[in-house]
Amino acid sequence: MSRKFKDNLTKIFIYLSIGITCVVLFWIVGFVIIKGIGSISPEFLLSRAKGGDEGGILPMIVNTIFIVVLTISIATPIGVFSAIYLTEYAKPGKLLKSIRFTTECLSGIPSIIFGLFGMLFFVIFLKLKFSILSGALTLSMMVLPTIIRTTEETLKNVPKEYKEGSLALGASRLRTIFKIILPNSLPGIFTSIILSMGRIVGETAAVIFTAGLGKEIVDSVMESGATLSVHLYILAKEGINFEKAYGTALVLLVIVGVLNILASILSKKLNKANN
Repeated sequence: MSRKFKDNLTKIFIYLSIGITCVVLFWIVGFVIIKGIGSISPEFLLSRAKGGDEGGILPMIVNTIFIVVLTISIATPIGVFSAIYLTEYAKPGKLLKSIRFTTECLSGIPSIIFGLFGMLFFVIFLKLKFSILSGALTLSMMVLPTIIRTTEETLKNVPKEYKEGSLALGASRLRTIFKIILPNSLPGIFTSIILSMGRIVGETAAVIFTAGLGKEIVDSVMESGATLSVHLYILAKEGINFEKAYGTALVLLVIVGVLNILASILSKKLNKANN
């Protein structure tokens, strides 16, 4: 086969793969919209649950946002500082390899295992009970690998000239990291946060064992509260009301979409500011 034929064949496979991906995405989103749009109403979105399929999903929406914010607040500093250590301080060797191997293993553990561990350690051993805090701590462990690896790659991509120039001017290593390297890495860090938020919002197994099934808006992190994904699971599993289950799924998609759009806009503004 000629080189031109191989190139054209490769392009066909590339465009075909892109087309299949887009079709699957629009098919899933369209299916959920068609099935769930009928249940969307002010009462469904803004009223409290009353048991079974009665009432709305306002508590679940608030609890979901609450647990996302708390999880990101816990996991982001730990993940970013871990990435800084791996790229700027850790020396090549067995320790560095062990840390990276552990991070990879952590990302491959099934969510149900995280849920069981969170229930045994945070809920029972630490006596945090079924609460938003227990759920957030468990989810933090789940998203740490994503934040660490994405941030690590972003830190590596910062031009070496920036770092060398700062050190040459007499800035300390720590000042260089916080004043030069981190500001130029913010878009990548926000990317890791976006990916993490998507997993947090859609997670069910780990949350149901730690945050519980409370259907009221929580007043503190020590109270039990069901998220949208948990509420969706209950509606679908028990066959209570599939129309409202699809409506809840649609709200989940919208929340994830809005979070991604906001984070993307912020990331672009940071890129322009850095340039």
